[in-house]
Amino acid sequence: MGCWQQGVFSCLMASHMLFLVYNFNPGKDACGHFLFTFKTLSMKRLQYTIDIKAPAAKTAGVMLGKDTFKLWTSVFNPTSDFEGGWNKGDKIYFIGTGADGRQAGMVAEIAEHIPGRFVSIRHYGIYDNGQEITEGPDVEKWAGGLENYTYEEKDGTTTVTVDVDVTEDNIDYFNSTYPKALEKLKTLCEA
Repeated sequence: MGCWQQGVFSCLMASHMLFLVYNFNPGKDACGHFLFTFKTLSMKRLQYTIDIKAPAAKTAGVMLGKDTFKLWTSVFNPTSDFEGGWNKGDKIYFIGTGADGRQAGMVAEIAEHIPGRFVSIRHYGIYDNGQEITEGPDVEKWAGGLENYTYEEKDGTTTVTVDVDVTEDNIDYFNSTYPKALEKLKTLCEA
């Protein structure tokens, strides 16, 4: 990130995520005070749930598997894929090829992973044709946003709950696309 360190504080206000993003410049002003800038960003947490007639371990395996991830996420982008791992602390790229032939997507880390029960993905950058971009206005819109997958099994049926932080301008897209993706996941798991 060059000489700037970036951090994200968040607080939950009703169903909206309000992020205070600060930049810390190791330099000081004329009085010797550290330099900070603040910008407030608003994100909303959306939730999607589906019941799948399959054990939680199988459902999570299909959702996160290298060969099957791209099948259920093809609803978002026909070339959707990931590079990286699903262990806590792993860096992971969610990528696809755009109409212009360029690879693009998100840079994230696995904030938590309890196999067959819970996965938390923290997005912190943009992937653009081989380059990681971790600062700037396009990144600040998403920085610190979470995408969580929760698996709850009862009597052979797994309830998958997805909680995802999105910017206001992406709410309609996610509301129309994520349910279709989960239906595709259900079909794969129940086959």
